[in-house]
Amino acid sequence: MKKYLFSIAAVCCVTGLSFAQPEAASPKNTNPISKSRILSVDSAVVTKHQVTIKGKVVPYTATAGSMPIWDNEGRPIAGVFYTYYERDDVADRTSRPLVISFNGGPGTPSVWMEIGYTGPRLLNIDNEGYPIQPYGIGENKNSILDVADIVYLDPVNTGYSRIVDKGTPGSTFFGVNEDIKYLAEWINTFVTRKNRWASPKFLIGESYGTTRASGLALELQNSQWMYLNGVILVSPTDLGIERSGPVQAALKLPYFAATAWYHGALSADLQQKDLTAFLPEVETFTINELIPALSRGGFIDDAQRTAIAAKMARYTGISEKVIMQNNLDVSYDLFWKELLRDKGFTVGRLDSRYKGIDRQAGGESPDYNAELVAWLHAFTPAINIYLRNELNYKTDLKYNMFGNVWPWDDKNNHTGENLRLAIAQNPYLHLLIQSGYYDGACDYFNAKYSLWQLDPSGKLKDRLKWEGYKSGHMMYLRKEDLAAAAESLRTFIRESVAKPGTPAKY
Repeated sequence: MKKYLFSIAAVCCVTGLSFAQPEAASPKNTNPISKSRILSVDSAVVTKHQVTIKGKVVPYTATAGSMPIWDNEGRPIAGVFYTYYERDDVADRTSRPLVISFNGGPGTPSVWMEIGYTGPRLLNIDNEGYPIQPYGIGENKNSILDVADIVYLDPVNTGYSRIVDKGTPGSTFFGVNEDIKYLAEWINTFVTRKNRWASPKFLIGESYGTTRASGLALELQNSQWMYLNGVILVSPTDLGIERSGPVQAALKLPYFAATAWYHGALSADLQQKDLTAFLPEVETFTINELIPALSRGGFIDDAQRTAIAAKMARYTGISEKVIMQNNLDVSYDLFWKELLRDKGFTVGRLDSRYKGIDRQAGGESPDYNAELVAWLHAFTPAINIYLRNELNYKTDLKYNMFGNVWPWDDKNNHTGENLRLAIAQNPYLHLLIQSGYYDGACDYFNAKYSLWQLDPSGKLKDRLKWEGYKSGHMMYLRKEDLAAAAESLRTFIRESVAKPGTPAKY
């Protein structure tokens, strides 16, 4: 990788943020607490920068800070940390899109997309996404800051965000619907303070953040009276859309096939095909043959069972014997353990390009997630270096790459239906889904299935789009996919902003 230069220009101003020294020790206070480890819920540090995107210099202002969540009496009970990037050379911000971004977990901050995908700074990794040293960050020449301002927010207990009122239980924030409700209120406050009500608005969420984004689309419309132009789902969850039994068992097969193809585990005639030419064959088999076969359960005849198992073995690189032993339903865990078992490796869950080494070859699941360890290895030092040294946000708080948000209430998850209703209600609203073929946590074919089920009427499908990439859960970590996916975002944002004077009507 080429040597990179920091683009930070100068610290512009600091408002509302103080860094108190630890309290003096006394006989009654022998273990003092530093105030710099307590979140200042209403604070901001502002700095000036520039970045070169697609060959053009883009000057921008970065704001790192926190804004409060209030209770019904107007008392701050938590602070949500955010970073906000606003392009400077824009005369009229009323038509300038605003992208509101967050990641998933639940329990992770927005670090992944901020310094891995859409933000103006990019972490130091190799071309396929693996960690390298020295740790750090450089310019993101594919950032979408040229076409939209961006705010990244960290839900409570992630990043620097914290509960500050000891009497407020975690259940206020930690649940599908609780999460959506308080973040909608926070977004309203942010948009109001930053004077962005006139701007076209977009949500982008990754992983569990897609559940959040889908629910927020309707919550913002119905409770905050804020109408969006677009929702972008990166590596979406099931969005609460029902899939069980034979459908749930079958839908993972195309992902298995993609992973086996990547690792060269298939027959020569399949390996010589391009991945995107090979997968439609597997998808057709899954829908037209595997689901009907699994639907017959133990009453499928032996000849058909054997034929289905043979085809599954051909497509997945898993032996026909193992498939038969598991009644044509190989689990994700077993697949990750089995595919490269004879070579002494496991494959990653979130990105199956990554390989791990277990204590023993036996067993039915990997010892650890090889890809997640690699990502934490790369992202953790990079975000801590960036926030402190470039954005000048200095605190003794620990930046939570994974925060404690448990127990999480996942009941009454109707976010897929909420998104459908939001799109139906708002003729301006468009949807883009981006998936990585090697993602085993939120696999690409389940994402396609969600898209198909999102609009049973078929009347909204001209505003719904899916894209696939030859990488995993964070498909943007592969440099080739980063460029293509970011360009797709630019196109989506431009095309989803209505032309002046165009009425929102059917």
